[in-house]
Amino acid sequence: MSSNRAEFAFRVTARDQSTAARCGVLTTRSGDVQTPLFMPVATLASVKAVRPEEVRRLGFEMVLANAYHLWLRPGVEVVEGAGGLHRFMGWDGPVLTDSGGYQVMSLGGDVKITREGASFRSHHDGERVFLSPELSMEIQERLGADIVMTLDECLEYPVGRERVGESLELCHDWAARCRDAHRRADQALFGIVQGGMYGDLREESARAISRIGFDGYGLGGFSVGEPREFTLELVELTLSFLPGGAPRYLMGVGDPVGVAESVALGVDMFDSAFPTRIARNGTAIITGGRINLRNSRFSNDYASLDDSCECYACSGFTRAYVRHLVMSREILGFHLLTIHNLHQLSRLMAELREAIAAGCLGDLLGRLRANRCE
Repeated sequence: MSSNRAEFAFRVTARDQSTAARCGVLTTRSGDVQTPLFMPVATLASVKAVRPEEVRRLGFEMVLANAYHLWLRPGVEVVEGAGGLHRFMGWDGPVLTDSGGYQVMSLGGDVKITREGASFRSHHDGERVFLSPELSMEIQERLGADIVMTLDECLEYPVGRERVGESLELCHDWAARCRDAHRRADQALFGIVQGGMYGDLREESARAISRIGFDGYGLGGFSVGEPREFTLELVELTLSFLPGGAPRYLMGVGDPVGVAESVALGVDMFDSAFPTRIARNGTAIITGGRINLRNSRFSNDYASLDDSCECYACSGFTRAYVRHLVMSREILGFHLLTIHNLHQLSRLMAELREAIAAGCLGDLLGRLRANRCE
């Protein structure tokens, strides 16, 4: 699909034989990326505990930063003064910025939502600030990401149908205003589908956001505590009402099996703080699940984190040693676990792309499900 943006395009290059999975190439002004892709989260313009060159070396081509956080600290002017987000953070690949709708819900204090926008207290200093769709577009344009997201309202789970319906009207209005306010032709704009856990409202939102027309489509409102079966069922339903030629982005999903199952449904893009967050809690992703190295049973375990992994952390360090670092709160421990967990996601995405190209994703999915022990 050719976008109306001068430097953005998406084309499908391969389709799986037995699922809806597809491989593609996403073209941005900062380069091409292969899909399905996973974006490590660089909320504050940094993927926690790893350097930009390490992120690239791990196989990632694109990262996500958060406009809400960067707006509040260090401020748009600081990033702009450095020459934009890419130069500020030392990353020469594509960057996507999230608008901050989720952070307003999860971090903002005394939140007041109106048609005009969201008023809330900064989690830094308690100062009341206001974010409108138009201001969100201005912030993201000035930050200079390659792909930007519309401002939406992300509701907690569970929430009643009436409240979700009210929120949808607001989200669709904000999406249209974002579309009207967005000016940069070298920057793609993605709309976000909401609708809670209600299939008919998901359909309504997908149709409405598609009518407005965007360069790509985010599926928001997932990974907020809902059962996994709800997520997969509603993702499949939602995708059926989105344009097939545009990239589809499942926001906030990062557990390996969940990613693989969503790829099989036709999702192209993912982001999540999951692999880096659990690393800071002492947890390693391994074949079939994960292990928490804070558990005393690993104190004299001299195996690598995962026998099948070839990352730097697994090449010369044992579970016992990494556990010692974690329990001592040594920075190296969190660094090694972050490298390892990100490598696991990068390896998974490469395996998914290879399986789709070979037309055998079903076989890989079967192995992942069989090995799962969580």
